[in-house]
Amino acid sequence: MSEQDSAKGTLSRRDFLKLLGAAGVGLTFTPFVPWGKFMPNPSNAALERVQVILPDGTQANTKTFPTNHSEVITYPSTGDPVLDQEAFRKWQFIRLPPELGGDKNDVSAFRVYSMVCLHLWCLWKYWPQEGRKRGECPCHGSMYNPLNGKAFAGPASLQAAPSNVLPTLYLEADNDANLWIKPAVWNVNENGIVGYGRFLKT
Repeated sequence: MSEQDSAKGTLSRRDFLKLLGAAGVGLTFTPFVPWGKFMPNPSNAALERVQVILPDGTQANTKTFPTNHSEVITYPSTGDPVLDQEAFRKWQFIRLPPELGGDKNDVSAFRVYSMVCLHLWCLWKYWPQEGRKRGECPCHGSMYNPLNGKAFAGPASLQAAPSNVLPTLYLEADNDANLWIKPAVWNVNENGIVGYGRFLKT
């Protein structure tokens, strides 16, 4: 290879500094970009209530789902096994421990949160063990309060609202105690935006 060809394949110092400057500008404005508008939210959810379907194919029921236990559910489900594996359709369906109200036989005993961590979008899970009883992200240690979905430790807890509270789904029970997901409204003041968060209702 000639010296001239070699020079063509390298980045000049001036170009490198330009690239570095552009990256710096991009990072400066990153916090102000409304990322929620561009996230792959399950916005095609039908505006109707749907059953809480557990991994075994049964509908969740307040009388039979164990306390201090969680399962991964899919919402909104498309029926396509490939699409339904998308992380943005995965939710932790949790029945709280008794000391947090999980022994009540109504919807107040349950919580449903997006599994997408608010920090860098790893998938967190609920840990029911004594002394734990919280959501934990395995990537960078963010921890979530099972009562309200708010991050209380790790990098997600350092983020400003609404990006420190997990999106949630709201439930209702029918006369047979079967659980249903109410129609979702994907904005930070309602159900939240998957991967971005929601404002905590007080």
